[in-house]
Amino acid sequence: FTGVLLMLAYEPSPERAYDSVIGLQDQFLFGGLVRNIHHWSANILVAVVLLHMLRVLFTGGFHGPRRFNWVIGLGLLAGILAANFTGYLLPWDQLAFWAVTVGTEMAGYVPIFGEQVKEMLLGGPTVDSATLLRFYVLHVAVLPSLMIFTLMIHLWRWRKDAMFDQEAQDAMLDQEAEDADE
Repeated sequence: FTGVLLMLAYEPSPERAYDSVIGLQDQFLFGGLVRNIHHWSANILVAVVLLHMLRVLFTGGFHGPRRFNWVIGLGLLAGILAANFTGYLLPWDQLAFWAVTVGTEMAGYVPIFGEQVKEMLLGGPTVDSATLLRFYVLHVAVLPSLMIFTLMIHLWRWRKDAMFDQEAQDAMLDQEAEDADE
């Protein structure tokens, strides 16, 4: 919801991006609050997802029929981290510029396909207007759509696997009851 509100004031061009963020904070009622809620909820989401994955890891909830759901969860984590990374550039300030420069340079060092990923993200050799527009589209359209679809599959698999476990538990209880009657 906060992202939709931010989109009403944000202009994804190098000439206007920074000024639109400052204008949002200074000229809109509760604009700074909306931006801070968006920023902090994104960071808190990363922490909550990591804690959830640690719980699943330590309780062994990724074994058996739930293994595929674990892989889907890893995909969701990657999507959340990608959304945070793409959103980082949007204020178009020095911190964002250099963070994305370092991040995309690191991606360029990945063997085999790193350079292609780097050029795809940047839209050229350096961080410029093409990069800002690509990150904006990824942040507001592509990644949220993929994450919503993946989350739906994740929740469906969780429900399906939970029902499978319930059937197995019911069968075990029925067997125990029959053994007790004999």
